[in-house]
Amino acid sequence: MLCRFSYNSGELGRENLQSLFFSSCKLQTLQSFSGTRGFLGFNLHSQKQRINPRGARVFPGFKLQCHSTTVVLPQKNSSRKRKKYGGVLPSILRALESGNNVEDILNSCGKLSPKEQTVVLKEQSSWERILRVFEWIKSKEDYVPNVIHYNVVLRVLGRAQKWDELRLCWIEMAKNGVLPTNNTYSMLVDVYGKAGLVKEAILWIKHMKLRGVFPDEVTMNTVVRVLKDAREFDWANRFYKDWCVGKVELGDLDLESVADLGYEMGSAPVSLKHFLSSELFKIGGRRPISKIMDSSNTDGSARKPRLTATYNTLIDLYGKAGRMKDAADVFAEMLKLGVAMDTITFNTMIHTCGSHGDLSEAEALLTKMEERGISPDTKTYNIFLSLYADAGNIDAALKCYRKIRRVGLFPDVVTHRAVLHVLCERNMIEEVETVIAEMKRSGARVHEHSIPVVIRMYVNEGLLDKAKLFLEEHLLDDELSSRTRVAIMDVYAEKGLWAEAENVFFGKRGSGRKKDVVEYNVMVKAYGKAKLYDKAFSLFRGMRNHGTWPNESTYNSLIQMFSGGDLVDQARDILTEMQKMGFKPQCLTFCAVIACYARLGQLPDAVDVYEEMVSVGVKPNEVVYGSLINGFSETGNVEEALGYFRKMDEFGISANQIMLTSLIKAYSKVGCLEGAKTLYEGIKELEGGPDIVSSNSMINLYADLGLVSEAKLIFDDLRRKGRADGVSFATMMYLYKNLGMLDEAIDVADEMKQSGLLRDCASFNKVMACYVTNGQLITCGELLQEMITQRVLPDTGTFKVMFTVLKKGGLSTEAVTQLESSYREGKPYARQAVITSVFSTVGLHAFALESCETFLKAEVALDSSVYNVAIYAYGTSGKIDKALKMFMKMQDEDLEPDLVTYINLAGCYGKAGMLEGLKRIYSQLKYREIEPNESLFKAIIDAYRSAKRHDLAELVSQEMKFAFDGKQYVHSESEHELDEPPPGL
Repeated sequence: MLCRFSYNSGELGRENLQSLFFSSCKLQTLQSFSGTRGFLGFNLHSQKQRINPRGARVFPGFKLQCHSTTVVLPQKNSSRKRKKYGGVLPSILRALESGNNVEDILNSCGKLSPKEQTVVLKEQSSWERILRVFEWIKSKEDYVPNVIHYNVVLRVLGRAQKWDELRLCWIEMAKNGVLPTNNTYSMLVDVYGKAGLVKEAILWIKHMKLRGVFPDEVTMNTVVRVLKDAREFDWANRFYKDWCVGKVELGDLDLESVADLGYEMGSAPVSLKHFLSSELFKIGGRRPISKIMDSSNTDGSARKPRLTATYNTLIDLYGKAGRMKDAADVFAEMLKLGVAMDTITFNTMIHTCGSHGDLSEAEALLTKMEERGISPDTKTYNIFLSLYADAGNIDAALKCYRKIRRVGLFPDVVTHRAVLHVLCERNMIEEVETVIAEMKRSGARVHEHSIPVVIRMYVNEGLLDKAKLFLEEHLLDDELSSRTRVAIMDVYAEKGLWAEAENVFFGKRGSGRKKDVVEYNVMVKAYGKAKLYDKAFSLFRGMRNHGTWPNESTYNSLIQMFSGGDLVDQARDILTEMQKMGFKPQCLTFCAVIACYARLGQLPDAVDVYEEMVSVGVKPNEVVYGSLINGFSETGNVEEALGYFRKMDEFGISANQIMLTSLIKAYSKVGCLEGAKTLYEGIKELEGGPDIVSSNSMINLYADLGLVSEAKLIFDDLRRKGRADGVSFATMMYLYKNLGMLDEAIDVADEMKQSGLLRDCASFNKVMACYVTNGQLITCGELLQEMITQRVLPDTGTFKVMFTVLKKGGLSTEAVTQLESSYREGKPYARQAVITSVFSTVGLHAFALESCETFLKAEVALDSSVYNVAIYAYGTSGKIDKALKMFMKMQDEDLEPDLVTYINLAGCYGKAGMLEGLKRIYSQLKYREIEPNESLFKAIIDAYRSAKRHDLAELVSQEMKFAFDGKQYVHSESEHELDEPPPGL
């Protein structure tokens, strides 16, 4: 939710590669192919090529005849080279190209013929210069205005998107009585269409019709191409079909439904209304009525195109429209009519087949292309490179790339962009670096739009240094556009690499180039992903000082970012500021704030934002209502939750499973069984039935009410479908345990453990508690070790279970109390000491000693409770020497032994048979140096029994009774026996 926008470098890297590859006039992208197969059902390779007796070459698979005069077709040369002119023209053109004084240069040349004037105009690439040249030509007394000159000037102005200058030129043309021709209209449709102004391009055809000019084939082809590129496939086909029967019908074409592409291209198009009311549409000479009809189609028969370019456009049209049969029919018609095929024809057909999954047909077409003497060009190999990559055949794609040079061609910009995209998308680092090295050797640069793609590959592989060096290298050669910087920053932002994104954001750029607002937006996103909210806010506040004002996306991103971080006050402030600036927040933005308030339990504030949302005319969606319903459900406020449920219905939003589940939770919290059951039955009617949350809510409600059979029914259904989760099992354990059904609770716990559902602290706690209740302390200890292995940190609930284990396991009350006190006070290693005690108490000594080593290596001062645990752990595991060393170390640290220390030492002495040590402790107890304590008495008794001195154990037992009964202590011979050292000591 941080950011609505996201600039994907992969998408930018492609930059409409499809359109670069596959436009009928821009076709581009193979390998060595073998084995041709049928094309669109024509079965190219079913029979060998043969010559019929009449001399016609027949391809039986196509079932079409191609006369020998068209078997080897001329290959059209698309390269544009400056024509060689004679006379004074070369010197004039050179002077105009190098000099600024256009008028003086032209005056020095003397009189130019109309043809020479046309050449001079055509060779001007600058729209400013062509206007100056044209003004000079028109200034001559003998100049006669002609349509060719105006066509040349209008084309240059249109290509430069200088619409005001074009309008003035058009008006002047009309005033001078120059009638527009088919070439004029074809050119105008072309330049407006290529500028993305599709509506205005089509209006020129309406203008043409009103002026009585019927489109020729070139104009028709241009119109079809413009509509095709605008993806108005049906209208393109309809215009072509009408033209074939001598009609131009555009009356019912809804121009408002035709998307102008110019807005995306950064142009400044005039509005449709302005265009209709301007001089452009009103002005232009009208031809005599007799010339309005199509004079070339007098017999009423359907006309057929004759130009190769027209057929190429139609094949591309039908291919992009998914009308494969129509594309095949056009191709077949070219063969039938003997229309010359060129490289573009085959490139278009190859792409059409390949992009519809018929790669074998595309390969068959390549074979036929070469058989007809038409050599594949770089664009052909580019197409196959893309097709193989899309099919996942990277080896074939790379062979296409290698073959381009092998056949004497050169990779172009599209080739390099395509191969880099293919390799980077698959993180093939070595191959990418090889291609880049080859490009450097040939003097080619990595295209700007490929830079984010390469950087994404390095970042995905964690090679941040390589990404940085690659970027720095290309920043030395080229100034990156704002859009490319945004794509690179977004690569880093998506990975939470805010510092790297920041380096690109603040990096060196050309003088006078300020940061675009989208760059600020992505930088805000990067800070938000890293939860650096202060930095994001500071950047937002400072952007105006650098001449960039926040836009709607900036505000939306900040609000969603702060809401996602539970900084709801800041989010609310930005929301207010956003509206004061005249921006209307999106539904998603309001939703983020409402959800944050609901999550934090601030429901009155959530309601305020909801009401504000409705008041400014933003319609709430199901997420808004879901947040409010869930918020009130969590607090058990059923009436409020139901109120918003009804409001949602008033807005025509259907209830989904999440909302109904939230209401079930609300009913569960107040113990309303009937309401919850009704909703649950309703969910059953929805597609997919109840989800795990709603089912668990019902199990929980039944558990709270003690309804075992009803809860078990839902639980068993979940188990049968394999959908039961940790909550389902934990709730059933809770139910069985509370009702004293410990066997059933243990069965559920065992199944949960075996099913691998112990993944979080809560699930571990519930299962451990169940085992503790049933007295299975060792199993509980094993679960604790598994919890530690999975790096699940124990919480308060876990320690509560552990203290219960210690008490049930027989650890002295004083020791448990001491550990609880240290844990509550947060003393160093208190938590580890508790865990160690649990392992020792349940007999898992290996785990205990491993845990013990953790705090013994600590470099901080430890208190007596930790040393007591170490003595206890070593003592119970039989490592008495280490236990006694711990006691001596404790004394070295000037820590006085306490009651728990003596209890643990008694255990150690008993196991080692060290009766003298026991005597010392008992003497201190007898002479009141140690306050009489029942736990210590019991520890001494148990120690004597461990040392097999049951007589002394019995004597101490009697003394304990006298001590706590308040009776007078009586000396006896046995007492003197205790005072004497045992034999051998």
